[in-house]
Amino acid sequence: MTERTVPRLKFKKDFDFKPSSQSTVGYKAGWEGPVTQACADAAVKAGVAELVTGSTKKADA
Repeated sequence: MTERTVPRLKFKKDFDFKPSSQSTVGYKAGWEGPVTQACADAAVKAGVAELVTGSTKKADA
């Protein structure tokens, strides 16, 4: 079993993440929690969120 780190973000502004053309996940400013790596990359690049230390570890089966 391997472990991977799940990014944890704190959003500074509202952000809509579109993982596919048919879905949107909305994050409100001030929300803090675990997100997918793709969401973390997009939100940090857009300047609407920052990484929070103490990311969650998830075990792969």
